Amino acid sequence: MQNLSAPELAAWLADSSRPAPVLLDVREPWEIQTASMANIVTIPMRDIPARSEELDDDAPVVCICHHGARSASVGMFLESRGFTNVYNLFGGIDAWSKQVDPNVPTY
Repeated sequence: MQNLSAPELAAWLADSSRPAPVLLDVREPWEIQTASMANIVTIPMRDIPARSEELDDDAPVVCICHHGARSASVGMFLESRGFTNVYNLFGGIDAWSKQVDPNVPTY
């Protein structure tokens, strides 16, 4: 699993020559209602073991949480399940808000 900064993710999303990643947000529903990014797939961390088969294990997956700890754990779990193209958004949605999109609220 690789760490990805918020500006690096923004550049990736803006680059049409790269395959779009699955943006896997593992936060709780109330957190996603508070602050969110566009085009996310939401599966709370606690549900990942039961629902990881919903994800394409060949697609790049960027795991997202509040600050990056839960998403790093999910990324490691996905790798243990055979996912080979997994990234962790370092600093989470908080970093995204502060470094890329100030319209996303912090909490």
